[in-house]
Amino acid sequence: MNAHQVLVELLSTARYVLTSYIEDFTDEDLLARSISDAHHAAWQLGHLISSEYRMIKAIKPEIPELLNSEFIQMHDKANAFTPGTQHFATKKEYLALLSVVRSTTREVLQSFSEQQLSEPGPEFMRSYAPTIGSVFTSIGSHELMHAGQLAVIRRKLGKPVVI
Repeated sequence: MNAHQVLVELLSTARYVLTSYIEDFTDEDLLARSISDAHHAAWQLGHLISSEYRMIKAIKPEIPELLNSEFIQMHDKANAFTPGTQHFATKKEYLALLSVVRSTTREVLQSFSEQQLSEPGPEFMRSYAPTIGSVFTSIGSHELMHAGQLAVIRRKLGKPVVI
């Protein structure tokens, strides 16, 4: 197994866990919070989409614009507790964006040689992703971290254990 295969496996596993946890969520369920001070699932999904896009855009600036600025701003940490629901997407919309961004991430990954994966990562990420390869591990790890938060929301909603 080479570095690309390992990174694809990480990204695929993280996505499997995340989507398994929201598979039976309704649009209303996406707005549930595990506790009052926690982010709801809709914000977390948008945050993951925006973060992944920002990370791959940082290492491959020429990728196409996939997200509008309004979407990115709504899912910024500063807006995590914005009241109202009209600004958040539906589950179907989040799943579509997760797919588009991940497809682009995989294309970007394949555009780098194994040697290039060892080159320095973007300056703003170097404290936790010192290389281009570690940017991809950060994407998968970030998704798994949020999946853990979604598991707690599942429990609060009384949904069955899925993994």
